This record gives sequence, C-alpha cells and structure tokens, in this order.
Amino acid sequence: AATREAYGPTLIKLAEAGHDIVALEADLSASTGGNKLRGPFPDRWYTVGAAEANMVCMAAGLAAAGKTAFAASFAVFMPGHCFDQIRISVVQQNLNVKLLASHGGVSVGEDGASAQAIEDLALMTSLPGLTVLVPSDVVEAEKAIWAAATTDGPFYIRVGRPKIPILHDEAYDFQ
Repeated sequence: AATREAYGPTLIKLAEAGHDIVALEADLSASTGGNKLRGPFPDRWYTVGAAEANMVCMAAGLAAAGKTAFAASFAVFMPGHCFDQIRISVVQQNLNVKLLASHGGVSVGEDGASAQAIEDLALMTSLPGLTVLVPSDVVEAEKAIWAAATTDGPFYIRVGRPKIPILHDEAYDFQ
C-alpha cells in the first residue's frame, strides 16, 4: 500500500474519535485521499481549487480559531507554491496546522517529472518549530497522522504515491 493511502481513513477515524479536525484540499483530493472525509463529515472538508497559498492561509485561520487543520496537496506544490505562507502564517505563529504532502520524491509514476519533489524536505526542515515526518509504510503513516493530529503545533507529513511493502504491524509503537 502507498503511504498516501493512510490519509483519508485516518481523518475519518480522528473525526469519529471526537477530534475537532478539518481538512482542506488544493484540487488533488482524489490523489491524496482527503476527499474520503467528505462522505461522513461534509462540514469538515473544504476544497479550494488549485490555490495552495490560499489553502495554507485558510488552514492557519481555522487553526487560529481552535481547529486542528489539515491541508493536503502534492509536495511539488506545497511547499513549492506556498512556502512563504507556511513560514509566516503557520510556523512562525506555531499554529496547529498539519500539512500533508503527497507524491514526495522521484517515484511518482505516470505523473512525470513535473510532479517530482525533492527540495520540499530541504525547505521544510529549514523551519524551526516545524515537525517533519516521512513515514516508511502505510502503518507508520496512519500513526504519524494520528500523532500529528493529537500533538500541538505545525507538522509536515510527506507521503508517497507508489505502493511499497508494509514494514510494521499494527502493534508498532510510533514515537
């Protein structure tokens, strides 16, 4: 399973468990999986179109209002199109925004070179106060998303497109 496949189901589990989450998408929810939240929780899911900078600022506003805000796109677009908004509106304000970037790295299959992102990790690890997670499999991805949702502060979670082997069982203790 691809690490990105953990995102939508984990959002649903978080909402069902009573966590005050919202999810925003930049026109790629079919690929990131965030649209799965729309069915059971339509009032917690927003799509903003191809507008990553606006999405990050909206997530910051929702977090400032007390929500745990998830924002998802491809790694090439987030942080690629919105690094300044991430830096100033989310990280410098220490807001409870969880950024999920799919299609990280060079293994993006038929999406091609224009969807590849390697510089995203350099950008995001340069921001003091931002926790950066790169889960190794779908089990760790679910646990990383859950940990981000239940830990205050900004997070960047980078997930991949290709299916990869499962390395951990459900008893794995993510820390």
